[in-house]
Formats: sequence, structure tokens, C-alpha cells
Amino acid sequence: MNAPLRRAGVVVMVLFGLLFANLNWVQAYKADDYRTSPYNARVQVDEYNRPRGVIEVGGKALAENKATDGELKYLRTYPFKSQFAHVIGYKPVNLGATGIEQAEDEFLAGTSDRLFADRFRDMFTGEDTAGGNVVLTLSLRAQDAAIKGLANNDVGSTRGAAVAIDPNTGAIQALVSMPSFDPNPLASHDTKAAQAAYDKLNADKQGPLKNRALSEVLPPGSTFKVIDSAAALESGYQLNTRIPAGPTYTPPTSGSPIRNSSSGICPESQVTLIQALTESCNTGFARLAVELGANKIKEKAKAFGFETTDLKVGNLDGGGLTVAASRTGDIQNPDGSEDKAALAQSGIGQNNVRMTPLQGAMIAATIANGGERMRPYLVQQLLGPDRRTIGTASPKKINNPITGDVAADLQQMMVSVVENGTGRRAQIDGFTVGGKTGTAQDGDDPKDHGWFIGFVLKDGQPISAVCVLLERAGESGGSSAAAEIGGQIMQAVIRDRGAD
Repeated sequence: MNAPLRRAGVVVMVLFGLLFANLNWVQAYKADDYRTSPYNARVQVDEYNRPRGVIEVGGKALAENKATDGELKYLRTYPFKSQFAHVIGYKPVNLGATGIEQAEDEFLAGTSDRLFADRFRDMFTGEDTAGGNVVLTLSLRAQDAAIKGLANNDVGSTRGAAVAIDPNTGAIQALVSMPSFDPNPLASHDTKAAQAAYDKLNADKQGPLKNRALSEVLPPGSTFKVIDSAAALESGYQLNTRIPAGPTYTPPTSGSPIRNSSSGICPESQVTLIQALTESCNTGFARLAVELGANKIKEKAKAFGFETTDLKVGNLDGGGLTVAASRTGDIQNPDGSEDKAALAQSGIGQNNVRMTPLQGAMIAATIANGGERMRPYLVQQLLGPDRRTIGTASPKKINNPITGDVAADLQQMMVSVVENGTGRRAQIDGFTVGGKTGTAQDGDDPKDHGWFIGFVLKDGQPISAVCVLLERAGESGGSSAAAEIGGQIMQAVIRDRGAD
């Protein structure tokens, strides 16, 4: 054989070898990806040939199916339209799923390992295995109260969020983001129409697709004073310990004085710790933060959940909706020394401090629960296609950021805020309500954010904890409006439980 022919033969053999290797790669490693790809038309038709599982709350379907005469036999529908959109998400034909539709996709589609017995049985019956059903923790009344409260706020805010949690378990009772959207057009089998609907929502400057309850991070304002108070109490301060206050305070190395929101707040040179929280004394807590030091403030915030980057809310196995990390931010000078001016601002929830509404609710829930921080979750139960129980949530504790004694002191301080201070609009007759309001400046916009975190107890036992955020709620009144909405949500939980 001459040399050119031999070289050609070697090239052909190498090409066949590469082709064979690629074939094995596809069969061994990529087959499952291609088989399950949503862009595989055969997979799409197969998935829509069997009914997807229902997502439900209190026996009401939030996501269900409608039979069609088209090639795709079942259309995903959302009877409550925008009311639960940021929780359940949507399941489109070509676009990526979101929310619980995405987090529990395999179970809802019937392909989960948890439904292996159903698929094995259906091999003999010839039936297509229907999807499993997902039962959520939400309270219908609380969700409705949160939606109406945000929509009808009296300070003109058009963006915001509300979260309610069962402090005992971490079960989420309400989760609302404003503005919301109707997921039905996004699930249309007319993929061009679905894409157009998505593009319109995505272009909306109000951001209706954004889940503000979990992903919005904004300055928490005076709600962060609860963290300062926890750090102080664990450092030996008591409720009646007197701390420096006064009408103004200029931190070291700063040329800008910190003032209270009005001249009538904490004008005295010293006030008690409980009085400082009740009146929301900026000067007192700015001084306190500098006295305690950045490390104590940051460590206590971290113990409550700040800086957590891997939290997801869905089932207790760790899957679910991604939660943005709340941050205390940098409180150092370029040389690594403590920036006391930044620390003073951080102590009143400004500077680089950022918090999600979920984090705010978790702070209130932890205090109400005696110092135990529970993992938040949305999925209460998984049911098979035949409604038998496949799995039930078992609450899990994350940690104890504070002792029981400190939690009791913080409860007393926050109850004073609602009974005697800025949180009066959250009061509920016959129940003990504690909370903390917050007004946060953010950028050059004169309209501040209004916050409220709080809890409700009956005979010392926690029932609910909330966080309400009203973005750009005006120069004043936003936190008071948020407190009223928080009270309405907690009252709805009480009615839902029959505890009234």
C-alpha cells in the first residue's frame, strides 16, 4: 500500500473512531438530557398527554388542567389569576417554568421517583401516569388580606410585598408581591401569543414578574434596630439600661449629623433601651451601634439570617424558590479599620444594609418563637394521583440566634412599639401584638420605603409573624400604613385558625 493511501486510511479510521466515541457519548451521557428537554417536541406532546398534578390550598385548586381538542391534550390554567402568581409561578410550553411549578415539576408531571409505584402499576394497565398533587401551606384568608392591603394602601405605593410565617414551624401563611400578573396567557398553547405576553410583562417598568417578597433587597430602616437591640441585650444591656440619645448625633469622622424623624422623639440626653425602640430613636441606636462595634452587629445579623446565599423556599428538602441574600454591607475604611460613620448609619438600617421581606418576617418569627429560627417552607404535603399521602412536611430548626431570655425581652420591647409607639395601627383586640416600623431612605428619591415587621401572640403562644414592605411610600406614613396591613394579615390568620 502506498503512503498516500495509507494516510487516507488512517484518517478514515480516526474519523470513524471519533464518530463512534460521539455516538457513545450521546447514548451514555446526553440521552437523558435530550429525552427530557422541553424543546423536544415528542417530549412536549407526551407531557401534555397526561394531566399534570394540581397545586392547591385548603381544597381550592390554584393550578389545574383543562382538556382540549388540540395536539396538546391538557391546558394548564390558574383560576385565581394574579392572586398566587409569584408563589405557584407558571408552566409554559416553550418558556421556562417558575415558582412551585418549576420547583415541583417532576412530581407534578408524574416523573418523580416518588411516583415510581404509580408508573410501575400503569405499565400493566396501559394508562398514562397522572401527575402528583402539591398542597401548599398558605392561608387563603391571609393571602387575600395581604393582596387587598397592599393594593389599597393609603400612601400611594404601587410596589411592595408581604410575607406571613407560622413562627412555630416556618410554614409560610402568605406571600404576595405587588404588582402581580395573570399567568394564564403565559401558559397558552399558542406559543407566539405566550411569548408576546411574556415580553410585555418583562418590559413593564413596574416589574410585575419580580417576586419582591423573596428577591427585593432594600434598606430596612428602623426595623434593623431590633438586631441592634438583640446584640445589646446579649452584651449585658437590660430593658431599662439608659443609652445616650438627644436630638442629633454626629458620628466620629463624619460631618453629617444623624437626626430623629421629629423633634419630639428622644430629645433627652439619655433614654432607656425599651424607650429608644418604642420611639424609634435614630440618635440612640446610631450611638449604640458605634458603642457595640461592627463585629457584634454583623455577627448578630448573620445569626438571624443575613449573608445567607443558599436559602430556597419550597419543600423542606432544600428545593424551591430562590431567596436573595440580605446583607449588612461593608463597614470598614480602606485601611481595614472600622468606619464608625458607616456603622452609625448601618445601626439605623441605612448605609449598605439590605433586607428582603422574607428576612424581615423571619426576624419577627424567631423572636416570637422564643429564639428558635425555623426554616421557611411552602409545600405542606405531596399527594399521589389517587390522593394518597406521599410526603408531609416536618418542620426544621435552623439555629438559635438569641436565647429565650433575650427573645422575651425583645418581645416586650416590640409590644411596647405597638402599644405605645409607631406601630399602633397593627393592634388586634384580644391579642398581644409586637412589631417594629421602619422608614428607609434609598438614593435621591424623596419617597422613602415603609416597613413593618411584627408578630401576634395568644396567651404567650405565637400565631403569626409578618413583614410588609411599601416601596416609595412617601416622605412619611409609609411605615404606619405597613403596620396596619401587617395587622390585617395577622388577623386573617387568626380567623383562618378559628382562634378569634
